[in-house]
Amino acid sequence: MNTQDYIDREDRYGAHNYHPLPVVLERGEGPFVWDVEGKRYFDFLSAYSAVNQGHCHPRIVKALTDQAQKLTLTSRAFYNSVLGEYEEYVTRYFGYDKVLPMNSGAEADETALKLCRKWAYKKKGIKDNNARIICCEGNFHGRTITIVSMSTDPDARNDYGPFTPGFIVVPYNDIPALEKALQDPDVAGFLVEPIQGEAGVFVPDDGYLKKASDLCKKHNVLFIADEIQTGIARTGKILACDHEGVRPDILILGKALSGGILPVSAVLADDDIMLTIKPGEHGSTFGGNPLACKVAIEALKVVKDEKLAENAAYLGKIFRDEIKSIKSDMIELVRGKGLLNAVVVRPKDGKTAWDVCIAMKDLGLIAKPTHEHIIRFAPPLVITEPQLREAVGLIRQAFKLFE
Repeated sequence: MNTQDYIDREDRYGAHNYHPLPVVLERGEGPFVWDVEGKRYFDFLSAYSAVNQGHCHPRIVKALTDQAQKLTLTSRAFYNSVLGEYEEYVTRYFGYDKVLPMNSGAEADETALKLCRKWAYKKKGIKDNNARIICCEGNFHGRTITIVSMSTDPDARNDYGPFTPGFIVVPYNDIPALEKALQDPDVAGFLVEPIQGEAGVFVPDDGYLKKASDLCKKHNVLFIADEIQTGIARTGKILACDHEGVRPDILILGKALSGGILPVSAVLADDDIMLTIKPGEHGSTFGGNPLACKVAIEALKVVKDEKLAENAAYLGKIFRDEIKSIKSDMIELVRGKGLLNAVVVRPKDGKTAWDVCIAMKDLGLIAKPTHEHIIRFAPPLVITEPQLREAVGLIRQAFKLFE
C-alpha cells in the first residue's frame, strides 16, 4: 500500500471529523516520525503537545511493557498495587493534597467542572442549580456537549444544541471583564487556559494570570487552570502558571502526562475541594488503571531527569528569534512561550497557512494550521539545538517558496 491507499481506506471506513495533512505516519523516535514510504520528518505538532518526551521514549515504553505483563486493569471496584504509588508521586510532584485520575483531557475538564460545582454547593453555599462558571472567548477545553456549551467556535457549536447552562463567557486577557463577571455571587469558578493553544497560541499579557487568580481569591471563586496542553514543561516551566507564581485551586492535566503512550489525565486539588465528591458520585472504569499509573510516573520522571522545561525555555527563544528573522510577506506575527509557538500567516496570491504546511511537509517537517491562518509549532521537548536549527532551516525554505 502507498500513502494514498492508506488515506483512501480511512476515508472509506472512518468518520470525516478530521482533515489531516496528507502524510501517513508509521514510526516515531524522539523528535522524528517516518511515513509509510520511509521518509523522515521533524514532528512540530507533538500530537498537540502529548509527546513532549519524544516519540516512543524507551524509558516510558519499558514502564508500559513491564506493567502490561503483570496487570493492566482492575477498575476502581478494587484497590490495585500501583494507584497509590502514582497518587503519592503526582500529588507531591505538583504540590496538591489529592488527585482524581481520568483518561482523556475532555474527561478531566468535565471532572473539574463537576468538582467546582460540587464545591459551590457544599462549601460556598450557592443555592442548588445556581452555580455559574466563568470561561473565556476562544477557549478550547474539549468537545463534549457541556464543553462546547462554553465554546465561541461556531464549528464546535453548530447543530449540537441545546447546550448546558451555567457558563459566563468573558474576553480572554481582559481583567476588567473578569472582575465584572465576578460580581455575581453565584460564580463558583473561573476556568482558563494559561495560553490558549487551539486559538493559535494566544499568550496573555504578563500579570494576567496573577491578577485573575487574586481576583478569584478575593471573591471566593475557584481558579481552575486547564494545563492539558501548556503543562508538563511545554512552555519552559513545569506548569505555565509557574511563570507568574500562580497555584490553581484546581489543576487539570493530560496529554504529556503519559508521554503520548496512553490516554492519561488528572485533576488535582486540595482536600477542602476534592473531598466534596463522595463514593459513587464520579468515576471512570479506566481512570487510575495500573498501566496508566506506571506510564505516568515514568513520563513525569523523564521530564525532570532530562530537564525538558529548561530545554523548552532555552530553545523556545532561539526558535522565535530565528523565525522572526525570516524575510517573508506571509509572516504577520510570531508569538509563543517555551516550545509552544505560532506564526500568524498572511495569505499571499491565494496561498494560505495550509499551503505553507504542505510545503514544509514536502521538505521534511510537519505542522498543522489552526483557524486557517495560524501555524502552531510545538516539537517534542527532547529536540536538540542542532536539530532545532536544522528544522528552522526547513521552515525558512518553505516560506521562501512563496516569495
